[in-house]
Amino acid sequence: MVRAAVLPAVGSPLEITDIELPETGPGRVRVRLAAAGVCHSDLSLSNGTMRVPTPCVLGHEGAGTVVAVGDGVTHVAPGDGVVLNWAPSCGSCHHCRIGEVWLCAGALAGAASVYARTADGAELHPGLNVAAFAQETDVAANCVLPVPDGIPLTDAALLGCAVLTGYGAIHHSARVREGESVVVFGVGGVGLATFQSARIAGASTVIAVDVSAEKEALARAAGATEYVIASDSTAKEIRGLTGGQGADVAIECVGRAATIRTAWESTRRGGRTTVVGIGGKDQQVSFNALELFHWGRTLSGCVYGNSDPSRDLSVLAEHVRAGRLDLSGLVTERIGLDGIPAAFDNMLAGKGGRALIVF
Repeated sequence: MVRAAVLPAVGSPLEITDIELPETGPGRVRVRLAAAGVCHSDLSLSNGTMRVPTPCVLGHEGAGTVVAVGDGVTHVAPGDGVVLNWAPSCGSCHHCRIGEVWLCAGALAGAASVYARTADGAELHPGLNVAAFAQETDVAANCVLPVPDGIPLTDAALLGCAVLTGYGAIHHSARVREGESVVVFGVGGVGLATFQSARIAGASTVIAVDVSAEKEALARAAGATEYVIASDSTAKEIRGLTGGQGADVAIECVGRAATIRTAWESTRRGGRTTVVGIGGKDQQVSFNALELFHWGRTLSGCVYGNSDPSRDLSVLAEHVRAGRLDLSGLVTERIGLDGIPAAFDNMLAGKGGRALIVF
């Protein structure tokens, strides 16, 4: 038996309880978690913004040590440190064949499976494949990647979502060039990783936008050069900070229609807006045909930072070792499993950066 945070049903409170994992079968890996980040996507799954089979164990950003491997698993062995990969590519669908592995059609197929049981025998699903809100988990072999040399396990957990997403939004989706100006909406875990990544890309101006004045020091420590409190005049303020033109690039990490619209309006003519935040289907964003023609701006979605974890983890590790990426700087609170509900509440209130469960 291991302790886990179980979501009984969408909208229900999490239950910290014992669950039973099966013997590790062929093509499977059992991992003892060292740490797991609490991401806004977990909140979206728990409240129904995104669909998930229940009952389940959420948590998709984690790292730990391999306890056991099943037949056919050769890329990791017991005792190895691993990062959980919640969106593994199948390698054979259309998107994988053309190199867009972050859009793999089968990436979340494992989330519908039964991977464990509660103490009374009820079937449990692994939220987003990896069920990291538990002391241990059992995952498909393609859901684990070796931790790069020199990266502590607790820090490595952040590579599994926040850093891959923030770094990818800058380098793969928006493709920020040296000297460009960047505005980032939302100073959470992904936003903080985005600031650091914009700095790595050589952005000349990095503007943070958030509803909370309390996050300014956090944003500036991560690389923001300017800080704007969100208001009805946000787009105007950003133009004032960018020579009257607007930012070259906007990264939206909130997932709200109003914020997406403001991010788009905050860019210059011909600017680029990348939407990282996950919003509900009721969040409708409107544009008129004339403004689309006149401004010539680009608006694009961004899934998992448009990243390939098998390729990008080594790149991120090199930035960490060189001191360009500070993983611990993304963490504003270290908690236990019982601290997840409070972490969700803080997200809803716009407080803090990344809460990290340390086992």
